[in-house]
Amino acid sequence: MEYKISENVKSVKPSAIREIFKYMSVPGLISFAAGNPSPESFPAEDMRTVADGIFATQASSALQYGSTEGYTPLRNQIKDRLKNKFNSFSENDELIITTGGQQGIDLCARAMLDPGDVVICESPTFIGALNAFRVCGAKTVGVELEDDGISIDGLEKALKENPKAKILYLIPTFQNPSGITTVQEKRKKVYKLAKKYGVIVLEDNPYGELRFSGKDVPTVKSLDTEGIVMYCSSFSKILSSGMRVGFLCGPKELIDRCVVIKQANDVHTNLFFQMLVSGYLEKYDLDAHIQTIRELYFKKSSLMISALENGLDPSIRFTHPEGGLFVWVTLPKGDSTDIFKTCIDKKIAVVDGKTFLPSPAPCSSVRLNYSTPTDQQISDGISIFCETVNDYIKR
Repeated sequence: MEYKISENVKSVKPSAIREIFKYMSVPGLISFAAGNPSPESFPAEDMRTVADGIFATQASSALQYGSTEGYTPLRNQIKDRLKNKFNSFSENDELIITTGGQQGIDLCARAMLDPGDVVICESPTFIGALNAFRVCGAKTVGVELEDDGISIDGLEKALKENPKAKILYLIPTFQNPSGITTVQEKRKKVYKLAKKYGVIVLEDNPYGELRFSGKDVPTVKSLDTEGIVMYCSSFSKILSSGMRVGFLCGPKELIDRCVVIKQANDVHTNLFFQMLVSGYLEKYDLDAHIQTIRELYFKKSSLMISALENGLDPSIRFTHPEGGLFVWVTLPKGDSTDIFKTCIDKKIAVVDGKTFLPSPAPCSSVRLNYSTPTDQQISDGISIFCETVNDYIKR
C-alpha cells in the first residue's frame, strides 16, 4: 500500500541527536553529544519523600485526569516565581503547564503558524524547535549568531525581507547549541524590532537558571509591555528531564488557543509529576538545589574548556559559556558531517553542526556537551577530540 504522508511532515528529518544514540552501544565510545542534565543533579531522595506523601494522602487525585491548563497549585507557584524572581509575568498573562519545554514551542507554533508563514531564528538554533515549525509548514529563516547574541542588522534585514514572518524564536541565555548569551542591549533592540515589524517573540529559556559565572541578564519577557512575548521553560534541567514538566506563559488570548490545541494533543501533562514538582517546591529550597547544579556544571565546564584551550590548534575557535550545557567548536575549514564521522571513528560522539541550521549552508562546527560525561570521560575524551580535529585541519 502507498501511504500518503503529509507534505509538511515529509520535510522534517529525524533528530540527528537522537540518531547518535545508535552509536552508544559501541564499546569504549565517549559521548559529548547528549543534551541531558547530569544524573548527579537529580534530587532523587527528596523527590522520593514527596512522592511517598502524595501516595499516602493524595493518591486518588494524582492518578486521576486533571485540567488541561495544569495543576493549579503548581501554576500559581510558577507564576509567583516568574513575577518575583524574573519580572516575567504580568496581569495580562496566563500560563499553561506543558509536557516539557518542547511542547510549549509546539503549541505556540500550532497556535500561530499557517503553511507558508516564516519563523525567524538564530543560526544555529535548537533542532526541536526547527522541526516544530516545519511540521506546521513554516519556512525557517536564520540570522547570524554573533559572540554577544543575534545580529541586530541581520535581524532587521530578515524582518524586512520576510513580511510573512509571524514568530521570532530566540534562546537568548546559554543558547543551544552555542552556549552564547545575548547581552541586554541587544535584547532591548530585539524587542524594539519585534514591536516595529509586528512579530511575536518566542523566548525559550530552559537553561537560564544554570548560570555559574557572570551576571544574570533580564529576560526578553521582562521587557514586554505590549503583549508580544511568549515565554517557554521547564523543570527538565533543574529537577528532572524525564518527568517532562514544562510551562508556557504569555498573553492570555494566545495561551487560551494553546489550551485548546493541548486538549487535542495529550489532554493534560502527567498529573502525578506536576504534583511531585509542586510538592518539591513547597517542601524544599529550589534555589539552594540549583546552586549545587551550578557548582557541578562550573566544575565540568572548566575541565572541558581548560582541556580545549590546552589541546586545540589556535586556529580552532570555541565558545566560553557562563552557564548552560554546551560548547560550540568551529574549525577554520572542513565540513561538519565529515568532522562528526571522523570523531565517531575515534569513538568520540559530537553533534554535527548542520543539525542546528535553519536552512542548508556550509558548516564546520560541532556541539559538545559537558553535563552528561563523567570528569574522567571529559579529560580522556577531549584529549582524543583535540588530537582528532587538529589532525583533520592539517589534512
